[in-house]
Amino acid sequence: MQSQKVVEGEYVLLYLDQRRTYLVKVEAGKTLHTHKGFIKLDDLIGKNYGSTVGTSLGVQFTILKPLLRDYIMKSVRRTQIMYPKDIALIVVFSGIGPGSRVVEAGTGTGALTTALAHFVKPNGRVYSYEVRSEFLETAEKNIKRAGLRDFVELKNKDITVSIDEEDVDAVILDMATPWLVVSHAHKALKPCGTFISFSPTIDQTVKTVEELKEHSFVDIETFECLVRGIQTERGKTRPQTLMTAHTGYITFARKALKEP
Repeated sequence: MQSQKVVEGEYVLLYLDQRRTYLVKVEAGKTLHTHKGFIKLDDLIGKNYGSTVGTSLGVQFTILKPLLRDYIMKSVRRTQIMYPKDIALIVVFSGIGPGSRVVEAGTGTGALTTALAHFVKPNGRVYSYEVRSEFLETAEKNIKRAGLRDFVELKNKDITVSIDEEDVDAVILDMATPWLVVSHAHKALKPCGTFISFSPTIDQTVKTVEELKEHSFVDIETFECLVRGIQTERGKTRPQTLMTAHTGYITFARKALKEP
């Protein structure tokens, strides 16, 4: 059972409002500087989650336990990350859960990797392929921060050449040329296993779907996920003016056995 009190070495989310939050590791002797004054991190140790801590200027921040989305949205970035709205759809349609074995490429900053590891733990594994070693270094830091490093194998390899693993539950791709992986994915997947690719352009998506049809995949679908926030206030409730609209096209398919 997780402690309801802040322990040194943990990450906490310090919340002022929806626009101003800080994900910080609690370390004795350290100080967090904000535009509302500084917070001595020693003052957090032993406090209950959900309570408040004051800055040097008397401004109160609420101490929250970070959620998966906090680790994703506040990850150290070298590349554009995948948004939670797309990750959620991918996870649900992939069918993965505790114990699943998942192949992923490319790792990027590890946002999707972190989410996949969260759902396959405690006895599953994510095999994440990335051709750029500097991206893997950043991803590893983000995955470690979320406490999920034990469930991920990071691989500095080109997945368009081959996939090392066999009998995996899902192959999930966030890369420029997913159609080049389709044949390898078919070999690596269990029967009925899921293939998922995320592509920002429709041309990439069409090429991938055509390749899926050539390699005995079935139940092929492509979606675009749009999420619009709502300003909720009595007498002023309305859709928010700004929204994160198109981020990419998500294509799902399932492996069928090739007929002789």
